[in-house]
Amino acid sequence: MTERVATTPGVFPLPDWAKDDLADLKGHQKHDLIDGTESEEIVDVYDQAREEVVARQQTAGLDRAVEGQLRWDDMLAHPLAVHDAVETRGIVRYYDNNNFYRDPVVTGDLTFDGDIAAELEAASELVEDDELQAVVPGPYSLSDLATDEHYGDEADFLDAVADFLAGEVEAFPEVETLFVLEPSLVENPPGEEADEDERASEAVDAVAGAVGSDTDVVVQTYWGALDEKVHAHLLDADFDALGYDFVSNSEDNLYNINEYGTKDSIAAGVVDGQNTLVEDPEKIAERADWLEENTPAAEFETMYLTPNTELFYLPYSTFEEKLAALGEATDIAEVKA
Repeated sequence: MTERVATTPGVFPLPDWAKDDLADLKGHQKHDLIDGTESEEIVDVYDQAREEVVARQQTAGLDRAVEGQLRWDDMLAHPLAVHDAVETRGIVRYYDNNNFYRDPVVTGDLTFDGDIAAELEAASELVEDDELQAVVPGPYSLSDLATDEHYGDEADFLDAVADFLAGEVEAFPEVETLFVLEPSLVENPPGEEADEDERASEAVDAVAGAVGSDTDVVVQTYWGALDEKVHAHLLDADFDALGYDFVSNSEDNLYNINEYGTKDSIAAGVVDGQNTLVEDPEKIAERADWLEENTPAAEFETMYLTPNTELFYLPYSTFEEKLAALGEATDIAEVKA
């Protein structure tokens, strides 16, 4: 029987009180955003907020807890935005929505930084050994969001970003699961040249291979469905579960699974990470049932039930309700079993 695991792709909204405190301490201008040199007062607010969102996931009954990525002012671009070899310049639209991030311009070698590992170390003190889940941007998406003024070649830059992320992942404390977020594979897929798909897959493989053998790696795609060729090449990478967005495009994602197969486990984006409508737990469980019923050739070891996207788009109170619904949906599945 398929094990159902309730989790999220992270990048949470800040609690309302933390927003207010940080508005006073940081301000709202471009130069006020996180750069890795925060004051003790700012660090303390983030520490308290981390404790709150971890506890909120535990109370909701989620099987995995993420750190929350509350410091990620630049969303998935954060790991580069705080790097010493990167200059943050103009404001850029974050994919096709009303959020913006600072353009991270890479001007030197992407050496080890350790920023995400430090966040995870702090979170590891708040959870049980089998609860902690790490979240990183995928190498293809991070290179897509950035500007290269150092490596000079698109393929070399992708390799450098992949090597950088792999080095960061190697420094992580022990984690049960690693989510690698790759929306750009859908939003801005590799070009028509055959080796571009392969390079993207190899970059994902490099990051996935940086964790210990006991950690399950999930590559989460969203905002639609992968092109068939990209999907096929991505499956060549060595990871445990591929994530599909069944909110934005259930039909094409189902087609890819049934036509080309998928990994032994799957991440199902069945909760809308951008819409304030809170799903009924029974409906979430039914969506998971529907997925199993409509993939007759697949026998999934694990199905990760998750929002389709990051959750920072939501008001904090709605975010809390969605976590609770997700946790309850997994409980419903266990009762049925």
